[in-house]
Amino acid sequence: MLDVDTGIDDSLALVFLLASPDAEILGIASSAGNVGVQQVAANNLAWLDVCQAPPIEVTVGSPVPLVIPLQTTEDTHGPQGIGYAELPPSSRPLSARSAADMWADLVRANPGEVTGLVTGPLTNLALALRIEPELPHLLHRLVVMGGAFNYAGNTTPTTEWNISVDPEAAKVVFDAFSVVPAERRPIVCALDITERIEMTAEHLKRLGVRAGSMPEERVHEADADNVRSAASNPVVRHLSDAVRFYMMFHRQQGLGHISHMHDPFAAAVALDPSLVQTRPATVDVELVGTLTRGMTVADWMGMWGRDPNADIAWRTDPEAFFDLLIERVGDFAARLYPPEGARL
Repeated sequence: MLDVDTGIDDSLALVFLLASPDAEILGIASSAGNVGVQQVAANNLAWLDVCQAPPIEVTVGSPVPLVIPLQTTEDTHGPQGIGYAELPPSSRPLSARSAADMWADLVRANPGEVTGLVTGPLTNLALALRIEPELPHLLHRLVVMGGAFNYAGNTTPTTEWNISVDPEAAKVVFDAFSVVPAERRPIVCALDITERIEMTAEHLKRLGVRAGSMPEERVHEADADNVRSAASNPVVRHLSDAVRFYMMFHRQQGLGHISHMHDPFAAAVALDPSLVQTRPATVDVELVGTLTRGMTVADWMGMWGRDPNADIAWRTDPEAFFDLLIERVGDFAARLYPPEGARL
């Protein structure tokens, strides 16, 4: 079960999961965040088309957070949320049920079997908990991309984007998971680890080579804003155009010609938790601090006297992740759109 606010790095996460033989996507919940929820849903449907995916239910979540107005981030992800990529509009239908209903229905129908992955704000999941309070016990595992602990925020000095969009929802979710046994605690992929997952132009080049796409994919720091990929493979071309925008944003922020792949990394962890080392902690969310509202606070030492409610990822091998991403997405792209002259 995938809950996304697609989003450039959410796009990579979705394509990675579609490319993974060990993943079965039961449903996609569209969350308001990087862009408005209707655009997120349109992006999800369009990526399913590009990836020639079988029918997968795509639901629309709440257009607004639980309490506060919605903030979006087109400066980071582009006006449609997918950078410079221009995906053909999809004719696939949206589901008639809500994202929250889908969360509740899927875990009820598959108790103990569904892994939930949230790479956007936690609004839909918080609303689903109102429908099915037993959801934390019915899920097999939850993986969340969000938060910042011993690390600076990327939205305010103390807050990470997904949590800051809807901190009330994040608190609802962390509080709800305080009752689960240790083996079902959420794995939290926070900025502490996801900002080590730096995609470079070389990774995009390797992806194109793996897919057999021509010409060689080149993304340069000096490229003008109107430069677009000429890749023969549509998956490579659209992903490259999306990531090109993301790299431009990171460069403008003084971070270099890279892009942080927060969400596909969390997707990989959802499939294989052994990719990370984790530490248990009790996590809460600040809701009233003048300077720290939306901050995720971890009690590592048990000072609050409350049991841990999260396993926080703190160590991984970034290049091993990129090897996996390039292998899976590159091979998948080549199967969907075989290089000219390839033997089938």
